[in-house]
Amino acid sequence: MTATLAPVRPAYQKFAVDVHDSRIDGQGAFAAEAIAPRLKIGEIRGESISVAEARIRATRSERIMIVELSSRRAIDFSKSADPMRYTNHSCQPNARLCIRQGRVEFYSLRAIAPGEEITVNYGETHHEGKLACRCGAPGCIGRL
Repeated sequence: MTATLAPVRPAYQKFAVDVHDSRIDGQGAFAAEAIAPRLKIGEIRGESISVAEARIRATRSERIMIVELSSRRAIDFSKSADPMRYTNHSCQPNARLCIRQGRVEFYSLRAIAPGEEITVNYGETHHEGKLACRCGAPGCIGRL
């Protein structure tokens, strides 16, 4: 008899998250289990780079997965295997991004049901209001 092993997730990924097509944009991060309000969902890890390098990289790619941690350091998640790197923007998010001790963490703002897309408000972006927001939320501001 062969035992089937459950997928192993890193300790910093507190809840199971699936990645698949999103109605918002490209791929999205979706709750694979119920997530209660105000809990850490997980983190994303990536390459630590200077903000100057991050801004250069941002001009070279249509899909940018970079978070500035400070005025000097940023993290590029483009090669990360962490599912939270696919978290899309929403003007009415169900989670928030928190930078804590050099880590990019995600916390639920309210209960998130299995199968629901996990979203955050990106806030200020390098797009400078030139990219259309496609979140579809009531009261959407229309631009990123």
